[in-house]
Amino acid sequence: MDTQPVSYATLVPAWLRLLLANPKSRLGITILVGMILVAIFAPVLAKYDPQESLGLLGARQAPSWEHPFGTTDQGYDIFAQVVFGARTSLFLGAAAALLATVLATTLGVLAAYAGGLIDEGINFLTNVFLVIPTIPLLVVLSAYLKSRGTFTMVLILGLTLWAFEARILRGQALTLRNRDFVLAAKVAGEGTWRIVFGELVPNMISRIAAAFVLVFYVSILTAAGLEFLGLGNMDATSWGVTMYWAQVNSTFLQGEWWPFFFPGLALALTVLALVFILAGVDEVSNPRLRSTGRRRRMRSMFVGGRSVFVPDPEDTR
Repeated sequence: MDTQPVSYATLVPAWLRLLLANPKSRLGITILVGMILVAIFAPVLAKYDPQESLGLLGARQAPSWEHPFGTTDQGYDIFAQVVFGARTSLFLGAAAALLATVLATTLGVLAAYAGGLIDEGINFLTNVFLVIPTIPLLVVLSAYLKSRGTFTMVLILGLTLWAFEARILRGQALTLRNRDFVLAAKVAGEGTWRIVFGELVPNMISRIAAAFVLVFYVSILTAAGLEFLGLGNMDATSWGVTMYWAQVNSTFLQGEWWPFFFPGLALALTVLALVFILAGVDEVSNPRLRSTGRRRRMRSMFVGGRSVFVPDPEDTR
């Protein structure tokens, strides 16, 4: 019995092939996958426990072979805190982005399709969240909440970052609701939720994916900022908490740069990766943004009494 060889196109979905073909998103995916692997294999990579002090003899050590990222003034290994902190920071950002994207997609598309009082009510709610300054609201909520665990942070971020994307998705859904495939579904007697999630949402996947990536990196940055201010879960191991204790103990003023640098670098690389992925998603979904390759060199010549630009025949690129 002959078996057909499994091709690359069969194993990899079309949308992923498009992203991997784009240099920006390919670089971003590579960095992000590296961060995810670091988070998964943190117990294997880290030689020390991130919350176990090495004592006074192990405190304030500069980066070395034994401690690649150095140690804190309390004797904690910073490399262990960074790799284990990737788990908390990535999970918090992804969970908050998922919650915000689900809310934005459901409310935005439903408002555009249903119209009438439902549209007005969702628009009013969206406008309220858009008018309220997000960062001060997060600071106030985090300061007054008794519980500041990861689940609480996910709820705070997800419930405050959905409004902007809901407005964008509503606008895109308005352009799709009168298309033939939507009208055909109405004529066939399909229900509202079936049309919203079966017809409209699948045709907005690229925009929804971009919304998820955008909220992902905004959530990571916002969570790290709140933790840096002491408004997060100080018992957890994350990049923001590591930098918080570094600034509380004034390590930089004492010439110890490594407690800030390495968690900050991990945060910056993750955000950079997500920004590159977002740029790649935009280019893949919008043909006008796609690169058409290297442009040929042009030269000027006179045709019909005026100067025009034509491809240089000597340019063989």
